[in-house]
Amino acid sequence: MAKSRFEYVKSFEQNDSCLPNCWLVVRIDGKGFHRFSEVHHFVKPNDDRALQLMSRAAQCVMEEFKDIILCYGQSDEYSFVFKKNTQLYCRRASKLMTNVVSLFASSFVFIWPQYFSSQELQYPPAFDARIVCYPSDQNLKDYFSWRQADCHINNLYNTCFWKLVQEKGLTPAQSQEKLKGTLSSDKNEILFTEFNINYNNLPEIYRKGTILIRQKKGNTESQTPSCTTSSYYCQQNKKTRPRISMLHVDIIGNSFWNEHPELLES
Repeated sequence: MAKSRFEYVKSFEQNDSCLPNCWLVVRIDGKGFHRFSEVHHFVKPNDDRALQLMSRAAQCVMEEFKDIILCYGQSDEYSFVFKKNTQLYCRRASKLMTNVVSLFASSFVFIWPQYFSSQELQYPPAFDARIVCYPSDQNLKDYFSWRQADCHINNLYNTCFWKLVQEKGLTPAQSQEKLKGTLSSDKNEILFTEFNINYNNLPEIYRKGTILIRQKKGNTESQTPSCTTSSYYCQQNKKTRPRISMLHVDIIGNSFWNEHPELLES
């Protein structure tokens, strides 16, 4: 195509290529999801439909971008790890972020009726995204330790908060005041003494979040359903779609990484 005299405007674009030889992590977060969950009547403190929907949308992203080796999600966020040596979009941060977050958001809306069949979307959900470079394997491990610790802290608080509201009749303000300044041990004690709940017995998906990884070569058919409802697409991609495992396990210790050494070799 012939050049035009207007093409000079391309010189204003900034080079936003991510550092080489680093793990690239794109994290997406729901925008205003406190209101979104109220308007769409999410079950508190955890709505299984919403958590499963988030994971299915993340699976769609993972199926599309083969350089993603690992995803981790909790609540209204998901993190996607790209291979250290990925050259996708020449490692441009803006391209990586926008492609991941736009596909996630569109998949979320597309799949919504499968999980919320009796609840129509009242308005379009929105997600923001950021990308961070982590130069070492330990940095990457610590990142996921941070996100899983955040999952535990938030879930423990929310479990106590909503139990006090739903079963003790406290107002949200009263529940917040009762939990103000409490430690994890205090919240565990409240759950056990007032509600006969051992926090460690709650479903792991609530306490530890969700990990998506590709299975080792040799298994090609996805363990979970494809993100599309098109039977033609399913048949065309059945042999090439990667098999993806969904785990709810501890990622803070070394056990997970020892069991999946191939992740850090990517």
